[in-house]
Amino acid sequence: MGREINQYDIFWVSLDPTIGSEIAKKRPGVVVSPNELNEHLRTIIIAPLTSTIKDYPFRVNCAVGGKQGSIALDQIRTIDKARISTYMGHLRPSEIESVKSVLMEMFS
Repeated sequence: MGREINQYDIFWVSLDPTIGSEIAKKRPGVVVSPNELNEHLRTIIIAPLTSTIKDYPFRVNCAVGGKQGSIALDQIRTIDKARISTYMGHLRPSEIESVKSVLMEMFS
């Protein structure tokens, strides 16, 4: 992939194979790793998106390509850049602030 990968970009990602309750299949994913890591490593940290919107404390609602979804911050994982494909967009500022807030709560 020749495109620059930035924090809070959204790409199609292939998450298979998975085990147990891990979110699976090809789906949108939000890059949550900082740009410095994205530039220097062959891996990125992503949070998968799901179209199933539930009121879980570690999920952030968002809209991608006109569709409502939920960023599953409770399912963040490191993936090789070879698992990403098409660029889909970037989170809006309000969504970024919500993601930051949830991550701070999760890891504090």
